[in-house]
Amino acid sequence: MTTLADIDLTNPDVFAQRMPHDWFDLLRSDAPVWRHPATDEHPEPFWVVSSYEHITEAHRSGTLFSHQTGPGRKGAGGIALNDIQEGRGPGLQMVMTDPPQHTRYRKLVNTGFTPRMVRRMNEVMRLRTEIILDRICEQGSADFVLDVAAELPLMAIADIIGVPDEDRHLLLDWSNRTIGGSDPEYQDQPSGDGSSKHGSTYETAMIEMAMYADGLTGRKRSQPEDDLWTVLTSATVTLDDGTTTELTDLERDLFFTLLLVAGNETTRNAISLGLMGFMDHPDQWTMVVETGVMTDEAVDEILRYTSPVNYFRRTATADTVLGGQQIQAGDKVTLWYPSGNRDEKVYEDPHRLDLTRTDNHHLAFGAGGAHFCLGANLARLELKLIFEGLANRLPDIAVTGPADRLRMNFVNGIKHLPVAFTPSQKVLPD
Repeated sequence: MTTLADIDLTNPDVFAQRMPHDWFDLLRSDAPVWRHPATDEHPEPFWVVSSYEHITEAHRSGTLFSHQTGPGRKGAGGIALNDIQEGRGPGLQMVMTDPPQHTRYRKLVNTGFTPRMVRRMNEVMRLRTEIILDRICEQGSADFVLDVAAELPLMAIADIIGVPDEDRHLLLDWSNRTIGGSDPEYQDQPSGDGSSKHGSTYETAMIEMAMYADGLTGRKRSQPEDDLWTVLTSATVTLDDGTTTELTDLERDLFFTLLLVAGNETTRNAISLGLMGFMDHPDQWTMVVETGVMTDEAVDEILRYTSPVNYFRRTATADTVLGGQQIQAGDKVTLWYPSGNRDEKVYEDPHRLDLTRTDNHHLAFGAGGAHFCLGANLARLELKLIFEGLANRLPDIAVTGPADRLRMNFVNGIKHLPVAFTPSQKVLPD
């Protein structure tokens, strides 16, 4: 019988094995706002918010729960459980800022993600989906994560930023290493001389991305193109006193990191986890195969069911009460979206994938407020195209082995997933 004392959400080995939905069921039932004790992994208590109601309340509380920092933290904070020091993200990277600074940053990049821009990408993305499936269709088997799920989000974000196709493999490597630093597959490997070879730590990946972003900025300034990075090379930010200033190199570099990781990692995992969900609910996959269509409701149900971001951390900026619990200024507060998305008070039979589910106000893109996911329209398009492509071209696709899960509690990540299907011919000319 699981008890609250058994729960340790800081242990990455748990998430390498499974998503602990049983723990979240217990938390929602017994302690929807719970003070997680300090652990060896994280020697500071923090709050775990697991119910749909209280996650939504926190999201809509403005700067009471800050993305940036809080009292006693000396400017450190951010959205992950471990503090990021001042000057290295909090207050500088869009996702680690509060309004009004967040609003200013957001205006700089939203032109790349408007519904109009996404509609403009529709035909190109359809073609890219066919290219992806053409690469594997004759083989009869594939690593679904590397060969399918990672490809379309990577192509999309590269198109938006303006990264050449030949550099896409760099984007995937950096994304893996930024998110997966606690996973042995992505950690630095020692070389014979005692140093580390091309590695995987967060720090190394950040340095490499900054160097690449600087070079990309130079190329776009000398040869402007119709892409978001060209816009950012000359973008300005209006300060509180009304003056305007250009983005600094650091701010621009942090934008690159955010766009890359957020644009690739989350949708890749939604696609991978979505296929696993279909395999666990074959009647729902049959529905897509028979119609050849992923409706808007079906796409939103995949997003609810998979919830690829496990949590975002906030920092309380003042003493407050949430769910009957007294939270102190400076406390860390984590909002667990997979739990809110399976809240029995909101969703009937919440652990079931049901493509006919309606009125589905899931939390996969956040729960309202200033930080609602900028790439929501793009992610929905990618999910629609991939699953329609699979249903029409590889309808008997099946998972042939266990998923290799990411050793990380921040995202619900899948590294590798073996699949098989009946071989078929390419549809595009060579």
